[in-house]
Amino acid sequence: MTSVQATLVPALAAIVGERHVLRAPDDVAPYLVDQRDRYRGRAVAVVRPGSTDEVARLVQACAAHAVPLVPQGGNTGMCGGATPDTRGNAVLLSLGRLAAVRAVDAENATMTVEAGVPLGRVQEAAAAHGLLFPLSLASEGTCTIGGNLSTNAGGTAVLRFGNARELCLGLEVVLADGRIWNGLRGLRKDNTGYDLKQLFIGAEGTLGIITAAVLKLFPAPRARVTALAGLRDVPCAIALLRLARGMLGDRLVGFELMSEVALTLSQRHHPGSADPLPGHRWYALLQADDTAADAPLATLMEATLAEAAARDHLADAVIAQSQEQAARLWALRENVSEAQRREGPNIKHDISLPVSAVPSFLAASEQALSGAFPGARLVVFGHLGDGNLHYNLATPPGVDAHAFMDHAPAVNRIVHDLVTSMGGSISAEHGIGQLKRDELPRYKPAVEIELMQRIKHALDPRDLLNPGKVLPAG
Repeated sequence: MTSVQATLVPALAAIVGERHVLRAPDDVAPYLVDQRDRYRGRAVAVVRPGSTDEVARLVQACAAHAVPLVPQGGNTGMCGGATPDTRGNAVLLSLGRLAAVRAVDAENATMTVEAGVPLGRVQEAAAAHGLLFPLSLASEGTCTIGGNLSTNAGGTAVLRFGNARELCLGLEVVLADGRIWNGLRGLRKDNTGYDLKQLFIGAEGTLGIITAAVLKLFPAPRARVTALAGLRDVPCAIALLRLARGMLGDRLVGFELMSEVALTLSQRHHPGSADPLPGHRWYALLQADDTAADAPLATLMEATLAEAAARDHLADAVIAQSQEQAARLWALRENVSEAQRREGPNIKHDISLPVSAVPSFLAASEQALSGAFPGARLVVFGHLGDGNLHYNLATPPGVDAHAFMDHAPAVNRIVHDLVTSMGGSISAEHGIGQLKRDELPRYKPAVEIELMQRIKHALDPRDLLNPGKVLPAG
């Protein structure tokens, strides 16, 4: 332990209590590796504050010792944004004890929650008041609202409700000098200057530490219909999406795309999965909700699918007849990522495109990748309704998976160059973290990078908040 650490660690313990300053290797190990096991770091200690005031005092103590802080929520991130580097000079700030639902204002349709509340618990608290918090992710049982906001999380309902950014009205943030900014206002209209909360949403803890938020709530749906459609190609999926939006309107909450490869992978690694429409190259999963209990959703969905079939937009379709059947259909989509993990290492991308550009991108990228990496399998799925694809390359049969991962930079260059040339983004909902940090200068205009760096310097001039994340060096 260095002399700085010898002074700092007792100061941290004095703030949160000794049992909430973890230093034993077995205790800190789960916090120091990301969920994909791609990044492993070291830390002076893992500290678990129990209040915003404790967070502020911890930040002040670390600032006094010039020690960096890495904030972490549920540790479900995809890009290493919550994992410290290997130097071991940072304190990891685990926010899981900030777990209070402070208030639910049903009349204002808002909820104030602390950063460590799991997303699933936020959903349950809203439902207890007959309301809906619509953010929905596969990791919602463990991811936290602070992490969701720090990465501007997306998920399956963005088509109807938007990303996390659109679901937040106010924030409480601890700044780099330890001051607390209380912006917990539940207002839909507030034109009193810069909308400061937007700086911290999506910043991955590099500008300030989110400790609480005011979230938008919506009327809970009282009718829901889920359908799976088998499709000939992706242009058919886009035609079906356009038709469904026209016939279902705002009732259309989710529109997910899966390739046959992705669906088969999900089924293979989850025995007993549903298999209602075998033999199609592509699949679309649709969900429609309505707040009226007697809404004719099933009739509207049937009419939409029938019209799509008449226009040759789909080959076959099935509508879930119960909540259990709907859950089994959704499991096909939600289990794809876990199936990929079980299958072995693969080169992943979280990209977004204008919906109209998706077919051209898929055709061009498949041609380029199949030429450069013969036999590699494309596993494509995602949120077609908002143009977000999880576009992954699995190892060719007979090739060592770990050796194939060495091709990631070349694969990324092909995919990201194509995405950018078509007006898309190299990160749709997972953030930048460590994984994509050094690619930003190639894909963002220099003026954007400069503005981001100026904002960082203004709010965290000593680079103590999550250093090495999001912003490229320089």
